[in-house]
Amino acid sequence: MQIVFHGANAASFTEGFASLVGPDHTVTILPDALTSPADQAAYAAANVIVGVGFNAALPRPEGLKLFHVPGAGYDAVDLAALPPAAIVCNCFGHEQAIAEYVMSALLARHVPLQHADQQLRQGHWTYWAGAANRTHDEMSGKTIGLLGYGHIGKAIARRAKAFEMQVHVANRSPVKPDAQVDRSFTLDQLDGFYPEIDYLVTSLPLTDETKGLVGKAAFARMKPQAVVINVGRGPIIDEQALFDALTDQTIAGAVIDTWYQYPTASDAPTQPSSLPFHTLEPLIMTPHMSGWTHGTIRRRQQTIARNVLNLAQGKPCTNVVRAGV
Repeated sequence: MQIVFHGANAASFTEGFASLVGPDHTVTILPDALTSPADQAAYAAANVIVGVGFNAALPRPEGLKLFHVPGAGYDAVDLAALPPAAIVCNCFGHEQAIAEYVMSALLARHVPLQHADQQLRQGHWTYWAGAANRTHDEMSGKTIGLLGYGHIGKAIARRAKAFEMQVHVANRSPVKPDAQVDRSFTLDQLDGFYPEIDYLVTSLPLTDETKGLVGKAAFARMKPQAVVINVGRGPIIDEQALFDALTDQTIAGAVIDTWYQYPTASDAPTQPSSLPFHTLEPLIMTPHMSGWTHGTIRRRQQTIARNVLNLAQGKPCTNVVRAGV
């Protein structure tokens, strides 16, 4: 089969890919912008396309059998524009990395290693054991609220339990009994969910239902010491409401990895919002990096290769978003 990796994101998964699928398949890497006739022809001739998006402006691949998103989100794929026979699949494998990112953010707030180091280099024994006014905090006994309980939420819950945290979950569908979950809520029960948690971690996908779900009313119901961590999609948290909650100290802080505006290929350095989040002290900003590790790339590459081989051998694909007809 003719396998096309379309764009810089998809190209990240190509190293060693040919060895995973074998010599019967041809791998072609194409740029994001298909400006040359040769690139357009290669795209149109593809049997398998690995890419983050598809729309009717792209060359139509009439022989397409599989469109594989190299990530979990497929909101940039116009499913109706794809040939109806094409199977559409996505990938996970990022939950391990994102869970480590979340635990790192939590640990950094409770175990002040960097500050202790800076202080001791100056001769100040700021956190020296033996006096009540020199203690630091711990995660044990804190309550983490997971807004979304899919692959990411489950991975975070396992690690939070290892730190003896209480785990509360709010999910679109009811959560089945789970040893990792102390309390569960549905999205129509959020008024009872927010007041009890010390940390809110959002990992929901972006839909009409979830856009702006965490807004002014949600922040008003949280504890003043609550911290919000967003590893889902930026607009799940209302942009203005988040800025105001941090500015007014309605909540204690935030760690934000997913944003409201992103660079394009032609952009100069780009702030992640039209609002001046970069001026706020109780905020840690990261550039949508939480799931982007060597391990994530390896696991997703293996998923894509396995689906290509399954397709070639007439076996069912995994992580099917849309079955072909």
